[in-house]
Amino acid sequence: MPKLTHIDQEGRVRMVDVTDKSPTIRTAVAQGVVSMKPATFEMIQNQTIKKGNVFETARIAGVMAAKKTADLIPMCHPLNITHIAVDFFPDKETSSIRIEAVARIFDQTGVEMEALSAVAVAGLTIYDMCKAYDREMTISDISLLRKTGGKSGSFIKE
Repeated sequence: MPKLTHIDQEGRVRMVDVTDKSPTIRTAVAQGVVSMKPATFEMIQNQTIKKGNVFETARIAGVMAAKKTADLIPMCHPLNITHIAVDFFPDKETSSIRIEAVARIFDQTGVEMEALSAVAVAGLTIYDMCKAYDREMTISDISLLRKTGGKSGSFIKE
C-alpha cells in the first residue's frame, strides 16, 4: 500500500511539499451524472426552467469551482489553471446528463481535484436550478476518468 503523502512522521496532516518537483503539462478529466424525471430533462432541453439556462449556469459554476478548489479542499495547492472546460452530454433514454470537466496546467502538481470539483459543483448547480420541479434528482458517479503528466504518469479508468 502506498505511503500517505498528507501525513507526516508523527501522524499530523500536512500539505505535500512540491518544491522540488519539476513542472510538467498535466491534464485531468472527470465526470459525473445527474439523473432526473423525464419531464425535468425535457424542461432543461427546451430551456423552460424559470431560473434560466441550466447548462450555461452550471458551466460557469463548474469553472468557478475548479478555480476555487484550494479554498474548499484543505490540503490542495492553489493552482494557476491554464484551461478548464465543462461540457454536458444529455441522454434522453435515461433522463440523465453526464457532466465532463477537463482541467489543464503547467505546474508541479496535478489538477485532478479541480476537475472533480468542477463536475461536482456543476451537478449541484443543475440540482439547484431544477429542484422546484424535481427534488428526486440524483448526482452520482463522480470520478476521475484519466490524468496525464507528473511523476506518476498517465491514468485511465477501466
